[in-house]
Amino acid sequence: MDRIDAMRAFVQVVQEGSFTQAANRLDTSPQLVSKYVSQLEQRLGVRLLNRTTRRVNLTEAGEGYYQSALQVLADIEDMESQLGDLQADARGTLRISAPVSFAIHHMAPLLSAFQQAHPGVKVDLQLNDRKVDIVEEGFDIALRIGHLRSSSLIAKRIAPVRVVLCASPDYLQRHGTPEQPMDLIDHHYLHYSYMDPGLGGSALKCLQRNRQPLSMVSNNGDVLVAAAMSGAGIALQPTFIAGAAIRKAQLQVVLPDYEPEPMALYAVYAHRQLLASKVRSFIDFIDGYFGDPPYWDEF
Repeated sequence: MDRIDAMRAFVQVVQEGSFTQAANRLDTSPQLVSKYVSQLEQRLGVRLLNRTTRRVNLTEAGEGYYQSALQVLADIEDMESQLGDLQADARGTLRISAPVSFAIHHMAPLLSAFQQAHPGVKVDLQLNDRKVDIVEEGFDIALRIGHLRSSSLIAKRIAPVRVVLCASPDYLQRHGTPEQPMDLIDHHYLHYSYMDPGLGGSALKCLQRNRQPLSMVSNNGDVLVAAAMSGAGIALQPTFIAGAAIRKAQLQVVLPDYEPEPMALYAVYAHRQLLASKVRSFIDFIDGYFGDPPYWDEF
């Protein structure tokens, strides 16, 4: 027995005063309405209606159950209405996890434009280069950069992410410009401690065999790019951080022919079906927002 259908049948019988009229309202048969009410009484262990050939009347137990049933059905209708509104008009708090440097450089204009388009959505943006558990930690969406591994989560590719070797013109003048990957062994390397292990290429392998003591290790790419600009060494960093300095000739791309395979920026979320409107709206909005190639590669 479907409890909600049985409850609706019972309420309709009370309101119409007749199994036949209730069946007409529900677009079903009087026999099915009578069956629903009988099963409901059996389950509750009480008689809800006194039946005569011409009329049905509530018992004392039926009166109490009727008032409660009205409230339950009203609550269900209200809940469904609210969910329908949520799907039609994005609203609520959208919790996003994003990498620190990417968010600082590129997300403020995006989020401002998104909220202008969807004023009912409040954004809660948390910055973290750690791979968060979006389900356990209550995020709606996580932006991730790398070579995505297989996962039970859904991932939408947003933009390619180039990673380049770069150094300041002053550093290259003092230490020489590498012409092949093996030349990197004798250069000062500014190492990013969260480097994607899936990032391949001969240049990275040579950097990992570096004979010089590491000039700097950091878990933040902005610090390493700033150090490279000051002449401290060669950094392997994404262009969404280094692109502006390259464009201004504060940094120079090294060994461009040996650039690692591009990574990508992904929007990761938990479910494909029955997606909340706030999540779907954000994914649709960010898709293509940065361009392909993205604007930070214009140098």
